[in-house]
Amino acid sequence: MGYLLQGETGDWEVVIGLEVHAQVTSKSKLFSGAPTLFGGEPNDQVSFVDAGFPGMLPVLNGYCVEQAVRTGLGLNAQINLTSVFARKNYFYADLPQGYQISQYELPIVGEGVLTIDMPDGQTKHIGIERLHLEQDAGKSLHDQHPTKSYIDLNRSGVALMEIVSKPDLRSPEEAGLYIAKLRSILRYLGTCDGNMQEGSLRCDANVSVRPKGSTELRTRCEIKNVNSIKFVQMAIEFEARRHIEIYESGGTIRQETRLFDSVKVETRSMRSKEMAHDYRYFPDPDLLPLVLDPKMVETIKAGLPELPDDKKQRFTVEYGLSPYDAGVLVAEKASAEFFETVAKGRDHKLASNWVSGDFFAALNASGKTIEDPPVSAKNLGELIDLISDGTLSGRLAKDVFALMVGTDKSASILVEEKGLRQVTDTGAIEAAIDQVLAANPDKVAEVMAGKDKLMGWFVGQVMKSTQGKANPAMLNELLAKRFQK
Repeated sequence: MGYLLQGETGDWEVVIGLEVHAQVTSKSKLFSGAPTLFGGEPNDQVSFVDAGFPGMLPVLNGYCVEQAVRTGLGLNAQINLTSVFARKNYFYADLPQGYQISQYELPIVGEGVLTIDMPDGQTKHIGIERLHLEQDAGKSLHDQHPTKSYIDLNRSGVALMEIVSKPDLRSPEEAGLYIAKLRSILRYLGTCDGNMQEGSLRCDANVSVRPKGSTELRTRCEIKNVNSIKFVQMAIEFEARRHIEIYESGGTIRQETRLFDSVKVETRSMRSKEMAHDYRYFPDPDLLPLVLDPKMVETIKAGLPELPDDKKQRFTVEYGLSPYDAGVLVAEKASAEFFETVAKGRDHKLASNWVSGDFFAALNASGKTIEDPPVSAKNLGELIDLISDGTLSGRLAKDVFALMVGTDKSASILVEEKGLRQVTDTGAIEAAIDQVLAANPDKVAEVMAGKDKLMGWFVGQVMKSTQGKANPAMLNELLAKRFQK
């Protein structure tokens, strides 16, 4: 049955739905011309509309609408040609208008599907309930003064896409895979940069539990504004266990909104969960219904890039990669492009191993981005050429690669500078074998007497004497012939 949590009364299944708030990649806000750059001085990117000044009318940003449609198409979702903006009414200090312009009964995007890749190689389809456009609120700062809270309205009015999943997720791991896949699709589409550290991708997790085998949907709690995949998973795990403990002690779950404390690794109550009627939704009188031209939708659809699932399928067919290897390479658009540059005209499997292995390790260690990599695709490709033509063994190639990191030097230049060319001269290898055999007559006798495991020891000694430069295949072949005599 998959992921289950054990309780004193039996096993429990976790039911998870996610609401992801993705900041639309656009230079200006949803209903004003104010800029959306991250990191500006507080309240420096605020128009009269964003500040809620009386008489200021919202003007819809058409580019943000296109970005929402693009995202919906990328999620294989229904595009609603007519949608309506509504006012979601609530009072908070960082919401100057006293309401948030959102979409309620008629969102711009309807049902869709997102496919996650499970660790066992299987795939699972997660339903998308809807995607709607809304404006962000400002930000309350509670750590700037001992007794006062400060308000920064720079985020006020920034365009968000709220992407709501169906309650199809069944484990913290699945939730993490879902967010990672959604972020990957958004980045491929160019509709959100997916930067959770800067708040441009935030997640609310709805969590409930039920006894194994049950199909009921029990009372859920919503964990608000979690800003990393790791924290989402930790929050779900804690919350699910909290529910189980309450049920098994005879208690009931209150529907409420909770916050996740990443230091104490626990959730705590924030407020009772509002129902839709509490917000008194009604169509915004300042905004007409949004009616899309079907031709515009078709134009956007025709211009979609190759998305991760399609690219993964192509990599398995065109390059002969395993689904797992292809999945690793296509997780980010830039890494997929880097691989294709390296693999062009070369051994595809070798290129895949080097990009997803040594190169990714060096990338993570360097703290650089793939747009400014520690080793260029051109230089990594040349290194693979030297392996393929026998100039370098796999072991020597790793030494050369380590020297390449952080420099612009090509593999061929480093091979000549450091004298790292692989020894393929049989005479030189045989001379090295002779020296090792002469120095270890007792071990030679053991091998001749049938102790074949010592062959590996001899290989290691000869490689050591040649500083790792002997061609491994030649060495093994020549050693085997010696012990056949």
